[in-house]
Amino acid sequence: MAAAQTGDRAIYERLLREVVPFVRAVVHRQQRTPDRVEDVVQDVLLTIHRVRHTYDPARPFTHWLAMIARRRSIDAPRRRHRHEIVEVADGVAYEAFADPAAKRVIEAFGATEGLSEAITALSPPQREAIELLKLREMSLAEASAVSGRSLTALKVNVHRAIKTLRDRLRREKE
Repeated sequence: MAAAQTGDRAIYERLLREVVPFVRAVVHRQQRTPDRVEDVVQDVLLTIHRVRHTYDPARPFTHWLAMIARRRSIDAPRRRHRHEIVEVADGVAYEAFADPAAKRVIEAFGATEGLSEAITALSPPQREAIELLKLREMSLAEASAVSGRSLTALKVNVHRAIKTLRDRLRREKE
């Protein structure tokens, strides 16, 4: 590792290849499924690359490496849990709206076939606000710069557009 820190690319590549069995053994103690073991091994290799400058050649390399592997292995279930909270399976996209009612309206329209027609039927300022802020996920500042309208005007148009979409959805259900 000390030679790799000096910039010797061939030594660094060899080092990474040679540490994989050791890292895999350390990770396997905490991760039981082969796919999770390989995911963590890859994460450890990336971490080694990012923090290689922190290795002190005066200290044992295997201790430094084992500590990284153990910590990344402990972090893996935490990361997986965080992803499971945010991700939705079966290709359903996760949408984040400040207004929970807006999220429900868009999800309800997403389940129907008329979403694009309903958005197309909005007034031009409302349609533009929905497209910029909700579909393209721009910030208010970005949408304001693109559209040339004030932040307040965009907020009002999104609010009115969501209200209009909500009303149309209710009428479709009835």
